[in-house]
Amino acid sequence: MIKNPAHPETGLKKAVFDWLGLSVSEAAIRLDMLPPALSRVLNGRAGISPKLATRLEAAGVSQARFWLNMQINYDLALARSHQRPNIQVIQDRQAA
Repeated sequence: MIKNPAHPETGLKKAVFDWLGLSVSEAAIRLDMLPPALSRVLNGRAGISPKLATRLEAAGVSQARFWLNMQINYDLALARSHQRPNIQVIQDRQAA
């Protein structure tokens, strides 16, 4: 796992929409979604959901699993960067 992965919007926005010259509105129309919803993802205020990932796959923009893996890696890195609460080990009954 990458220690500090970029938000998936970086790849989506730069490598796909900017490269193709698509505005948020045009991309949203092609993905059959509302522009504000896509804008939230592209501006890093929302993550790539399974629904969006499958829409991207249907539009020919890589595989859904690719986008979901990027999102999971980002979310895990973010969670691990926060201070952990006092967690206690849960032991197996057979080990006790």
